[in-house]
Amino acid sequence: MIESVVRLDRASKETSSDRPGMLLGKIQSGKTRAFIGIMAKAFDEGYDFAIVLTKGTQALSEQTMKRLSRDFASAIDDDKVRVYDIIKLPKNLTQYHLRQKWIIVAKKEKNNLKRIFEALETHYPDLKEKRLLIIDDEADYATLAFRKSKDSDQIEAGKIAQWIDQLREKTAGVSFLQVTATPYSLYLQPNNKEDSPLFHPVRPAFTVTLPTFSGYAGGDFFFSESDNPESPAAFAFHEVLIGERDTLHKEDRRSFRIEDALTSPKVAALRIALLNFVTGGCIRRFQQASVGEKRQKYAFMVHTESARKSHAWQERIVRRLIEDFIRIVRDEPFVLQGLVQESYQDLERSLEAGGDPYPDFETALNSVRDALAGDEIMVSVVNSESQVKNQLDDEGQLRLDAPLNVFIGGQILDRGITIRNLIGFYYGRNPQSFQQDTVLQHARLYGNRPRADLLVTRFYTTDGIHQVMRRIHDFDAALRNDLEKGDQGEGVYFLRRDDTGRVMPCSPNKILASDIVTIRAHQRLQPIGFQTGFKSHISKQVTELDERIHELLDPNQPEEPVLISVENAGAILRMIEKTLVFEDDDYQWDFKGHAVALAYLSSKATEEASRGKVWLFVREGRNLARLRLGGRYSNEPLSYQERPIVNSIATALPVLSLVRQDGSEDQGWRGTPFWWPIITPPANTATTIFASKTRGED
Repeated sequence: MIESVVRLDRASKETSSDRPGMLLGKIQSGKTRAFIGIMAKAFDEGYDFAIVLTKGTQALSEQTMKRLSRDFASAIDDDKVRVYDIIKLPKNLTQYHLRQKWIIVAKKEKNNLKRIFEALETHYPDLKEKRLLIIDDEADYATLAFRKSKDSDQIEAGKIAQWIDQLREKTAGVSFLQVTATPYSLYLQPNNKEDSPLFHPVRPAFTVTLPTFSGYAGGDFFFSESDNPESPAAFAFHEVLIGERDTLHKEDRRSFRIEDALTSPKVAALRIALLNFVTGGCIRRFQQASVGEKRQKYAFMVHTESARKSHAWQERIVRRLIEDFIRIVRDEPFVLQGLVQESYQDLERSLEAGGDPYPDFETALNSVRDALAGDEIMVSVVNSESQVKNQLDDEGQLRLDAPLNVFIGGQILDRGITIRNLIGFYYGRNPQSFQQDTVLQHARLYGNRPRADLLVTRFYTTDGIHQVMRRIHDFDAALRNDLEKGDQGEGVYFLRRDDTGRVMPCSPNKILASDIVTIRAHQRLQPIGFQTGFKSHISKQVTELDERIHELLDPNQPEEPVLISVENAGAILRMIEKTLVFEDDDYQWDFKGHAVALAYLSSKATEEASRGKVWLFVREGRNLARLRLGGRYSNEPLSYQERPIVNSIATALPVLSLVRQDGSEDQGWRGTPFWWPIITPPANTATTIFASKTRGED
């Protein structure tokens, strides 16, 4: 924080719309707290007033006002600081008020910006002689100051950038600080040069990377750590079938009747989600009471649609389910016991992995009964500015009015609005066509969470959406890692495969976030979500694969890695592709892209003699189930013991691991063996973003 102010002061004459100071944090990681601290320190160092630009919603403006009013409360009471929403800025303030520090909050939209100019030109021209700090909050496009005009093919300065430049001309001294959680924007160059695959981040005047809270849970927990079966994170994700998302879109009694909500498979995931939320919340409240702590209130969020009609329909379903839960407490206690037992068993897996003491089933069941009988669950629809404004607490977060709170909403909940103690998130917004920053901001589960809360936290969405979010997390983590290596970043390679299979440079602004592969050292590339072809169709190809692979191995040491040519590796991948079937549209294998990526990684070997070669690592006699516990596709053909072995081999060259699976029917396959390929990039791999498709392609 102090570093940011010192560098702001040092670079105050250099910061501009295209060279701001940059504050890079993570989603819900305390960025607001950080820039408020920077603002306070800036006032101490001679700045006179500040303008905070928020996203264009009244809810976020209101939230920011509450935070500023609370954190500067002592200074406000002492008449040292004044905080105004630009919409409500008085026009009759005196010189007494002008001698104080001012904070003006304005939405990033033309009417708010126009009012700022009116204040400077007409009402308070003395402000133009003061030192100004502009803070652009949620600056998802960060230093991207240029965009394509809607009316022509010309690239024009962004409206915010134009306004900043005009404001610089009207005031004595302006410093500009942008606050973002999206490093992607730093790689979006104003030009579209494609003569080099290596892109460095756009150069701000300076970049300060914010540390996260010790209890911060973000993409690393929900995606990276979830691959470890011994981690509580492995149990957080629950799949929602696509058909259920359609059921929640609008009422259609031909396929689903609301009176059947308690038993219908059409809303099975939502029913489980609500029960898990109630059970998990009750477990946490019991744990707190048992050690003399204040019992916390908990939240669950449903965010699948932007249309208000859908929210009304979802509210009816949620209320009906809760009414049914309350009814069976009295009328069918054994039914309730069975339902709660399923939730308890699900939560128990992560509770055991976490190692904290937790109540036995009977205690948890009694707590759930008491919560239901006591009508402790409150359902709220939040889909308008006024609704959010009326439900914000003194800290600018959604107010929790009951022990257990269910919020149903749309775009108003997308970003910025904070919900404390959120332990359940039912998500259905399809991010296939979304920008990376938008999808990340949807991740309302991110934040500074007590570890004990994470043990009962669940995330419900379709498997396809989950995979897209995982890819976007990998993308974000790779870019962030590059920035954290140094103030300027080491640069990231942006590549695409052309029609002839060649690797070509690709401008970052052509990247589709949902169609990318992030290549990092030792981060495996592999197909998942597939089925094998029928035995009668693929047995010949599998036999040919067996022969070809065995010919490449040392017959005396078949489990030892061997060097093979890139051409042989590509031919094997081509043969494997003919044996696998991808029936799920959300899971397709771009085997050509993987083959090209493998060749590209080999070409980057430090020693010229090694280029064009890859390591081959083979294991046989495996019988992995097609689906994991919970119904998700298996994605770990290599054992936990084998992965570090492969990583130790992948030092300067990539490794192609081939695992021969028995493919038995009792494990969900079609009763025929098959080969499962895995590519492991070497340890010296530069961060590379590989696009299978780019904007404008079919």
